[in-house]
Order: sequence, then structure tokens, then C-alpha cells
Amino acid sequence: MCGIAGLIHKGKSANIGGELTAMLQALKHRGPDSTGFALYGNPMADKHVMRFKVAEQEDVNKGFDIIHQMKERKSVVDDRLVEMGARIESEEQVTEYAHRYIFSFDGDLKRLADYIEDVDGAEILSLGHALELIKDLGDAGRVSTQYGLDDFEGTHAIGHTRMATESDVDIRSAHPYWAYPFNDVSVVHNGQLTNYWGKRRDLERRGHRFMSNCDSELIAVYLADSIDRGEELEEAMGRSIHELDGVFTYVVATGDKLGMAKDIMAAKPMVLYESDEFVALASEEVAIRSIFPHEIDTYDPYEGEVRVWQS
Repeated sequence: MCGIAGLIHKGKSANIGGELTAMLQALKHRGPDSTGFALYGNPMADKHVMRFKVAEQEDVNKGFDIIHQMKERKSVVDDRLVEMGARIESEEQVTEYAHRYIFSFDGDLKRLADYIEDVDGAEILSLGHALELIKDLGDAGRVSTQYGLDDFEGTHAIGHTRMATESDVDIRSAHPYWAYPFNDVSVVHNGQLTNYWGKRRDLERRGHRFMSNCDSELIAVYLADSIDRGEELEEAMGRSIHELDGVFTYVVATGDKLGMAKDIMAAKPMVLYESDEFVALASEEVAIRSIFPHEIDTYDPYEGEVRVWQS
């Protein structure tokens, strides 16, 4: 049992970091092991923002050797960015193992991402013009405080609270997932895909690289690949209902859109609230009530439903 949530402001920016933190904290009972945020700030068309880590949280207490290794890994990442022609505009060490870079780059983004990912122990969490993906162990309040997300300004966001059932409790296994190596596409998902490996092999034959064995990442790459081949997001999501087998509800975000889809069995919960200015959706109404404590009308999307909203 996990919790998913999303929100979008139509035509304006707001404190999406604080809003999503409240929604995910309200879903803590659905998944206390790790929490993830995919936040969409104001786009930087001529720059990329990259979130990456050089170790797992549990590694930092292993003594001097791991501290030295983290510094070495970061240094290699810096060298490879420069070698590929990127110009680092700003850098921030958020935790002992997590970093945030803004850089200029006009080359092949996949080659750059592959080169950085080949640094042993380094993992890119997100790379885009607007997307910043943050995930770590603990509940939403802890992760939000640790990464300073309470006042993050942007237009839309999605998030996930995870209860580990089949894989380790670590950052690598936490959600959301970025659609490697596409700009600004992320997914959160509740459910299970039964044709995961077949669909993954199809996408790998198309040249895509997977960073985990999580079916949420498959949905992200599937949708990003469809968009890259000229499909609109809503069209790709509609096709996913019929091509992805299993029981699932997922929420996807791109640089300027938020979408949700439910499979035809509608076994996984989703509650939605929409006004002229704002949309919020979550696994349980309590998450929406955390930011709208006054009386509002919510509804459950029907089976096979696909919705997309523009920021």
C-alpha cells in the first residue's frame, strides 16, 4: 500500500512545496518508509537543473572512507560535465550525499546523462528545465525539512509515500521516477504491472536505459518515448490503458502538464478535486483536505479514465 498525490495551479505559481508536503504527510500511514517529490519550478529554457546523489543515506555513517568516496564521485561528475561542454552556473550540496546543479548545455543530453551515470555510485534523480525530483527515507515532513522544500515555488507537483514490500528501503527504490533521459517527465504510481518485463524489453530494444526494476519507471519511460515520437500526452496515456496490463492508477507530470489515468478495473483508489484555478488529486481525500480544510466537492475518477490539465 502506497500513497500518491498531485496538484497543479492553472496559470500561476504558488508554494507547491508546502502544499505537496502537507498532502503527502496526510498519506504517511500509506507508506512511512520513504517519500518523494517531483516539483516543477519556473522553467529555465536555456539552462538545466540536475538533482543527483553520490551515496545512499545509510552510507554516510560508514566512516571516513565513504566521505572520501562521496567527494571523489562529485569531483568526477564535475569533470565530466566540463568535459562534455556543460557550464556549471550554480551548485548546492543539499545533504552529505545529495546535490543540486544548474548548468548550461546545448549538446546531446542522453550522452551527458549516460556519462555521469557511469560514475560508480552516482545517480541522477532528475534532469530538466523545470523538474526537480527529491526523494529520501522518512516521512514527508522529514524529507521536506531536510531538503528545504516548504517554500518551493512552482506550478505543479506530484509525490509518493512508499511502503517497501518487495525491494530495499533506500533512495534508489523510492518514487517518483524521472523518465531517463527525457526532460521534465516524471511519474508516481500505485499498483502493479503484470507485463512489466515484456514492455521493458520493447523499450530497451528502442535504446532506452532503465535505472531500476520499478514498474513506475516503465510508465514514465513509456510515456516519454511516446511524446518523443510525436504523440500528445493525453493520447499516450489513453493508449497506456490498453497496452499496460495490471491494476494501476498513475499520475504523470511534464514541464507544463499534469495527468492521471486509471486502469479499466479501477482497483486502485484516486480522489480528485478541481476548481477554475486549481486541481488536486490523491489516493485519499484526507490529503486534499490537508490543504482545503473547508467544504469542497471531490469525486472518484471512473474506470479507464484519463485526464490532463495545463499549468
